[in-house]
Amino acid sequence: MRTILTKEQITRLKKNPCVFECTPHFVHYTYEFKIRALDLHAKNISPKEIWKRAGFDISIWKKNYCNDTVKDWRRLVRKGGLQRLNKMSGVQSDNRSKAEKEKTKRLELQVKYLKAENDFLAKLRAKRAESNSGRVKNIKSLKN
Repeated sequence: MRTILTKEQITRLKKNPCVFECTPHFVHYTYEFKIRALDLHAKNISPKEIWKRAGFDISIWKKNYCNDTVKDWRRLVRKGGLQRLNKMSGVQSDNRSKAEKEKTKRLELQVKYLKAENDFLAKLRAKRAESNSGRVKNIKSLKN
């Protein structure tokens, strides 16, 4: 029996940068996370530890979820190479539009992050300018 995720769990999972998309029945991980997980697993790090390091609460999944997921990814790579990990779900299709949608979504998330970063830096610059506006910059010229 599969794990059915609650709305709260889905919300938390969507905030994790390793998650591309999440529904009550599926968690779709980013390509980068899949590659990193396989690399770490090859270095004898357990799948549960990989998920913990990535910031996941593994208690929400069934007992062997992490192990089975890594095993599925290894099988996919063995059968079709790393490009097979770019597909969205466990049932892999050759539909290119899904890969394009994933790339678009990833780029949109990157743009959203960069906009938030720019907003933060703009506020920081404004705050600095405000605090510097009252300072006397050239003390020597004031003495004469």
